[in-house]
Amino acid sequence: MKAAVITFPGSNCDRDLAVAFEKAGAEVTRVWHKDAGLPAGTDIVAIPGGFSFGDYLRCGAIAAQSPVAAAIKAHAERGGYALGICNGFQVLTETGLLPGALMRNAGLKFICKSLTLSVATTDSAFTGLWAKGDRITLPIAHHDGNYVIDAEGLQRLKAEDRIAFTYADNPNGSLDSIAGVLSANRRVLGMMPHPERMVETQQGGTDGSVLFRSLMSAMALA
Repeated sequence: MKAAVITFPGSNCDRDLAVAFEKAGAEVTRVWHKDAGLPAGTDIVAIPGGFSFGDYLRCGAIAAQSPVAAAIKAHAERGGYALGICNGFQVLTETGLLPGALMRNAGLKFICKSLTLSVATTDSAFTGLWAKGDRITLPIAHHDGNYVIDAEGLQRLKAEDRIAFTYADNPNGSLDSIAGVLSANRRVLGMMPHPERMVETQQGGTDGSVLFRSLMSAMALA
């Protein structure tokens, strides 16, 4: 699997994300936001957490206008995989690759802690090695993680089984405790929690490694 990890000014989890992919066995290329294209043969493009462009305007709004954003969108629209974590999730909603938006946390405070999630679907390359309903522990670190979507959009997510993860104890006010969602073709995942920060025991757990191993397994069978 060839993974392209994007770096924007203000990204702070890009190295962590690259290391997580490498530990799972992927070949990783780092891509700067001013690059107009992705490396040849890219299987999955990954957008890390952080504060792209200082989170001016809306979080992820400026990053969504970067030269590389057009390449990410083209990659996803032709069936390529994409993963956006935290700020990366915000970028994916701003590009229109995922529905909904991430708003200010309901408590109006930055939240940084580990918490429990529930795996809401296993019908994706990202979640296939879990069982539906599995409880996992991943950290969050965000100020704008309150996921919102209109009633019609929420019904569509539920009907199409596109909610990937939910919070056991909703920390930010997200609608229906949603922590991650999938695109209509199930090849784009956006999530606020950080799996790349839970891939080795020194980080306090390895629950996040399952996501990256799941991707490797799914692509090996493709």
